[in-house]
Amino acid sequence: QVQLVESGGGLVQAGGSLRLSCAASGRTFSSYAMGWFRQAPGKEREFVTAISWSGGSTSYADSVKGRFTISRGNAKNTVYLQMNSLKPEDTAVYYCAAGTTIATLRSYWGQGTQVTVSS
Repeated sequence: QVQLVESGGGLVQAGGSLRLSCAASGRTFSSYAMGWFRQAPGKEREFVTAISWSGGSTSYADSVKGRFTISRGNAKNTVYLQMNSLKPEDTAVYYCAAGTTIATLRSYWGQGTQVTVSS
């Protein structure tokens, strides 16, 4: 099975930037999509962004379009989330996710990394 480890979370002021990383290991399939979800206190976990194995297909939630960018590392077992123009509403635990396709991203989860955006 796949293990996912996130890093890069922290505290940032509104308007600032953070770069999250997620590394996957132990996969049982040759290719998989990866992406990010987030969950704020008292809120449902929501989809943020995803990228296909090849990197040729990406998807973003409307709330982050134009501000967040997902990308694959050269090894393709690593995914990055560049978050710019952060808003207090972006405060959440960010979870890396993976699946055989973008549609099955909930198959594997990381432990999450806290992103806090102060006003």
